[in-house]
Amino acid sequence: MVQTLLFLVVLAVTGWFAWKGYRRVWQNICLGKPEKIGGNTASRWRNVFLVAFGQQKMFKLSLPAVLHLFIYVAFVITQIELIEIFVDGLTGNHRFFAPHLGDFYTFVISFIEILSVLAFVATLIFLARRNVLRLPRFHKPEMKGWPFRDANLILLGEIILIIGIFCMNGGDKVLQSRGVEHYQPTGAFAVSSWLGPALFGSLSDGAVIAVERFGWWLHILTVFGFLCYLPYSKHLHILLAFPNTWYARLTPKGKMENMPEVQKEVRIMMGLEQADPNTPAELPEFGANDVFSLGWHNLLQAYSCTECGRCTASCPANLTGKKLSPRKVMMDVRDRAEEIGKNLESGKFTRENYNDGKSLFDYISPEELHACTTCNACVEACPVLINPLDIILKMRRHEILTQSAGPAEWLPMFNAIENNGAVWAMSDERDAWKSQF
Repeated sequence: MVQTLLFLVVLAVTGWFAWKGYRRVWQNICLGKPEKIGGNTASRWRNVFLVAFGQQKMFKLSLPAVLHLFIYVAFVITQIELIEIFVDGLTGNHRFFAPHLGDFYTFVISFIEILSVLAFVATLIFLARRNVLRLPRFHKPEMKGWPFRDANLILLGEIILIIGIFCMNGGDKVLQSRGVEHYQPTGAFAVSSWLGPALFGSLSDGAVIAVERFGWWLHILTVFGFLCYLPYSKHLHILLAFPNTWYARLTPKGKMENMPEVQKEVRIMMGLEQADPNTPAELPEFGANDVFSLGWHNLLQAYSCTECGRCTASCPANLTGKKLSPRKVMMDVRDRAEEIGKNLESGKFTRENYNDGKSLFDYISPEELHACTTCNACVEACPVLINPLDIILKMRRHEILTQSAGPAEWLPMFNAIENNGAVWAMSDERDAWKSQF
């Protein structure tokens, strides 16, 4: 009875803190401009099942893909045992499903234990890759400090979860073999049936019960802690990868979206449309200079970023020593959304009059934006279909069309387009030289 009450209190506290965290993320995503995203529903479901659920794009790098698969499958299948832990915590039972499922229960728990061992090995290798082998993509400038610690904390959390599982199952098997009341036989588990007696077989009944209860609480408290921590971690992609792949663009990667205002002006210049005399004289804002002028899907992508660095590792600009890092672009957008969200929550500003004297250009420099070649390598590399290029293009459009800024070496090209309709300074009219080809 005491354990059930304690479980309910911990569950309520976890629910409160988790709700606050996820609510904050939702509000920050909603800072973006409304945008309607349609398209072929079948293609969107295909992206969800193949890319988000099936990890399809992870397998472009085979070793980390296999290791990640061990952790991912273990995470998914372990939820079965987690459901039982919840039921036991709420009802005061012990292994609630075991009498109802019989040998199938033994098979499921054994399968979870095998996956847990594989996940443990994968976690150790991932820790070694980051901290011992020091893979370059994990040690870029944007990964210093919290982002690097965040990845290590999650990996250490995985190890704690696995320790909890084997303390719980191992202690359970020892107590079952001794016929201790409340610990009914559940068959031989693949790992804990021999690991439990080896580790805890020499302990007294009371000590083994303490180990088993320690494992049970360690596992569930780590899960609760993970749920509360997730909204502040890059591992939020565990949840957001699914909606992000659903809303991913279905158009060809090289296709850029036109700006309606510019299209209208071009049509008027070509005599395809009449100018509206009631159109306001002041120019609209082109592109994006802050979170408010990005679309909500851009912000969803920023929160879905796994910080794996595959985009930056494949970026030709970054590979040649330029400052651009597509991963940093996504992290900067998320950080700016976090900053604005905190300011709005504190009551310093409202969304309608927000002006803290900063913008995305304080996070992402023009040098980074100008280095992008729009090759789409980052878009192709992302395992969850994030598009850093879309944000880069929107910021470049704002810089050039709204701020009238940009690299000096680009000006001849702009002048040539304005005067000749082409990037080359042709002396003939466009129709004349076009007809020669």
